[in-house]
Amino acid sequence: MTFKEYELLKLLMQRPGIVFSRQEIMERVWGIDFTLETRTVDMHVKTLRQKLGENNDIIKTVRNVGYKAEL
Repeated sequence: MTFKEYELLKLLMQRPGIVFSRQEIMERVWGIDFTLETRTVDMHVKTLRQKLGENNDIIKTVRNVGYKAEL
């Protein structure tokens, strides 16, 4: 797991059930205010889910909003 994947997982797991927008995730994990469309967050979530294996279903996509963790 990369450092950014770890930071992303930590963010979601610290506040289960809270939906984070892609922009919020960019600001909190990457430390940048990024308002343009980007697939960076989506790609990191995809690889993180692959690495979580059987537990990949804890990261939920909230369509047109962002991501959340469900424990």
